[in-house]
Amino acid sequence: MAVFQYSGRNRKGEKVKGTVKADTRSKAVQKLKEKGIAVAALEEMTGLLYREVNILPKKVKYKDLVIYIRQFATLIKAGISVVEATKILSEQTDNRLLKDTLVEVEEEIRSGIAYSEAARKFPNIFPSIYINMVKAGEVGGQLDEILDRLATYFEKQYEIRQKVKSAMVYPLTILFVAIMVVFFMFIYVVPMFEEMFASLGANLPLITRLMLMISHVLTSYGWLIVLIVMACSLLFWLWMRSPRGNYLLDYMKLKIPVFGKIIQKSALARMARTLSSLFSASVPILDSLTIVERIVDNQVIVNVLNKSKESLEEGKSMAEPMIGHWAFPPFVTRMIILGESSGTLDFMLEKVADFYESEVEQATEQVKTLIEPMLIVFLAVAVGIIILSIYVPIFRIYQGF
Repeated sequence: MAVFQYSGRNRKGEKVKGTVKADTRSKAVQKLKEKGIAVAALEEMTGLLYREVNILPKKVKYKDLVIYIRQFATLIKAGISVVEATKILSEQTDNRLLKDTLVEVEEEIRSGIAYSEAARKFPNIFPSIYINMVKAGEVGGQLDEILDRLATYFEKQYEIRQKVKSAMVYPLTILFVAIMVVFFMFIYVVPMFEEMFASLGANLPLITRLMLMISHVLTSYGWLIVLIVMACSLLFWLWMRSPRGNYLLDYMKLKIPVFGKIIQKSALARMARTLSSLFSASVPILDSLTIVERIVDNQVIVNVLNKSKESLEEGKSMAEPMIGHWAFPPFVTRMIILGESSGTLDFMLEKVADFYESEVEQATEQVKTLIEPMLIVFLAVAVGIIILSIYVPIFRIYQGF
């Protein structure tokens, strides 16, 4: 936003001057008119102090977006106008980026633009499914119902994201702690015993010599190992950003033992829930598939959805490219085929989403139950081996005395 210095008169005829923030000169004049100020002079401030430094994140937290949509749906259902609801929520939200965005959306609406078109100008804030369904609600005069459906949709998506994140983060955290404990012992504990063994001239067993060698490598070349790990991480990150690398990474995610099934079911649930919501809002099927491609976030499934669009354009079934594909279980394809033939595709996809969301919930609980003891055993074995490698030669030394 630019900063404009103005001078003019208020409703009482008194001279006033000050500054106002706006994207353009015309918007600045409009803002001042709404405050009852007749502008006499308006000048944009171009100095360094007036340049806006944007330190806000580019996206709103998913949780904040979910809360906003539910509150917005509640206000619209209560009969409050879109512009007033937007103003209320802009004043109420604690998220600075969302607050600034809603202020601009409110200005756009007051200038005569539809809410969906105003929201479309902020693609980093409002997902495409939200914009398209809101537009369908505006056209069909069912905005309150569509917003309520959207609120439920985003709440379910948030719940399933949290469950998957919990299933992944918990074991990774324990594994990280276990690795840190092992590294601490190799770097700080084992070297202390190395000096003692050397002074006593003890004949060390193979396991102890191996542990001492690892400790020596970590303490002497730790910086080099860190540099190699950082270089490999950078190369991996660059490879991930390439189309082939992104596809292979998503392929490997789906093939990971235990976790791969959770990721697959989560992606299928998200796909089915999104398609069901879009179909029920009368969004065209090809547009719906395009929107789903951005939401699913897995190139293996996206490639199949691309083929589904081509199949539909050729007058064939949407499910045809999915049949026999390893990422799409027969249950999904059969339900889609049944929905297409009976004209109840949105209902069938909703049932698919319900099924896989339930599956994800059960699978995440099972993973937590199974992974925790396995990681504890891993930590105990790793630490036990290190301790054993230290105490075996100590026992031999004492037996020698």
